[in-house]
Amino acid sequence: MFTRQRMWAQLPEQVDLLVIGGGVTGAGIARDAARRGLSVALVEMRDLAHGTSSRSSKLVHGGLRYLEQYEFSLVFEAVSERRILMDIAPHLVRPLGFLFPVYGGRGRPLWMVNAGMWLYDGLSLFRSPKLHRNLRPDQVAEEEPALTREGLQGAPLYYDGQTDDARLTLETALDAAAAGATIATWAKVTKLTSDEQGRVDGAEITDMIDGETRIVRAHAVVNATGPWTDRTRGLSTADAGAPLLRPTKGVHIVVDHDRLPVQHAIVAQHPEDERVLFFIPWGEQTYIGTTDTDYDGDPMEVQTDSEDVDYLIDAAASYFPDHPLTRDDVLSTWAGLRPLMAPIDQDREVDESSVSREHQIVVGTDGLVTIAGGKLTTYRRMASEVVDTAVNLLRLANRLPSPLAASHTDQQPLPGAVGWPEDDDVTHVASLVRDASGQRLASETAQHLAQTYGMRGIELGRLIAEDPDRAAPLLTGRVEVLAQVDWAVQQELAARLEDVMVRRLDLYYRDRDQGLTIAPLVAKRMAELLSWDERRTAEELGQYEAFVVNSRTWKKESDGSAP
Repeated sequence: MFTRQRMWAQLPEQVDLLVIGGGVTGAGIARDAARRGLSVALVEMRDLAHGTSSRSSKLVHGGLRYLEQYEFSLVFEAVSERRILMDIAPHLVRPLGFLFPVYGGRGRPLWMVNAGMWLYDGLSLFRSPKLHRNLRPDQVAEEEPALTREGLQGAPLYYDGQTDDARLTLETALDAAAAGATIATWAKVTKLTSDEQGRVDGAEITDMIDGETRIVRAHAVVNATGPWTDRTRGLSTADAGAPLLRPTKGVHIVVDHDRLPVQHAIVAQHPEDERVLFFIPWGEQTYIGTTDTDYDGDPMEVQTDSEDVDYLIDAAASYFPDHPLTRDDVLSTWAGLRPLMAPIDQDREVDESSVSREHQIVVGTDGLVTIAGGKLTTYRRMASEVVDTAVNLLRLANRLPSPLAASHTDQQPLPGAVGWPEDDDVTHVASLVRDASGQRLASETAQHLAQTYGMRGIELGRLIAEDPDRAAPLLTGRVEVLAQVDWAVQQELAARLEDVMVRRLDLYYRDRDQGLTIAPLVAKRMAELLSWDERRTAEELGQYEAFVVNSRTWKKESDGSAP
């Protein structure tokens, strides 16, 4: 059982590698290092993927628009990693068609876009999920009838990937744990410790739930804290130097699919500033994003503003005039920070969208290894490079355990992909899940469990066979069931109500009232599993309600009403 309590209890006093930060890059580092044979501890001050890694556009893509910035190496790296992620996590990274409509007098001419598509396919060595094809206006109308046809000249249709970013992070961390790493969530680093030479040799860590403090010593320490990168560097007694980051905020809004019915991801350019954004199908919902604005506040307080929502609604109005959206259509939003590297030339003005998405590994004078920048798609390769750097440091300090194994993270499937059918037949997997439950699950629910957990959904089915009450839907008319709450707590490190509602069940994003109606039932079940008393249960409910209310402050800003 991978429970949060068990992980905190077994947090070691000494490890080869201490990873600070439980986003997708930190999880990837822990997985790579543990698979090589290093002793590893990862600590995260909140839940896995709490920050940037659950607030992306949920796309695994090569970055078509980076071709305009001549970042060919970044695109090549990304399309290569896209193929790898589709191989090692086919249940989480699925092909998605992208339609790039071209209109006369707006944006780039059709010939230029078509040329870019051939270059994009070429950089992927023509191994995209499908090669692109060019659609005439009448073909575009058949594929996407809601899209405006006024001035439409045509549209290339190409393929990238869509993912569940929070679950990709989670399964990466779970695979690290299976390889021997300790993954401690709700464990905040309050101080970096140093040896007599002033080199970082560990951290003081506080349990954010119970208040206990421990010290973990490490032969190498990695800072993988995303938007908190510079703050983490500041915990060292050494001079952290100039800030590494230029964070930018990205906002997405979620609406019901019938309010904005798209079948493919639509690549669009905002009519105001021509920034590229997407309209993306997401089951019963569609999400729109993203914005790109500089942010210099507390990363913990990043949120959606009314201007962000209006900006995205205006973009939708330009491309889907017969399907006008209003603020009332917005079910939920998410706002995240891109931990982008600050341009080297601070005196040269660079707009937010032009800041490079390349990553950088920095080894400080105190020995702290910092990884910053990069993209979700390339997290596995970034992680490998960080571990290479840490191994070199360990070798120089004669601290390297030998011999180390090869990690093979490009070949080893993530947990839910072990045994996944080669033909990607999710319906077959769903039938196995339903059979394992003793036919107690509806077909739609079995399909949902297969798509969410991959082959591990079969184990959930067995849980339901043991206790049929676990097959009860959490909400009438929805596919989520009680067994998922049990699984989140017992196998997926969930420790707080927010962990389950937001990053295990997605009800925060998809339910009309963001899960507030069902939160008491989920909290009650978690109380039984985690031995919460009434006070703790009430606290969890209050904190989740406050989290939801805070996410709706943009409504108060826009109309003066209570969120």
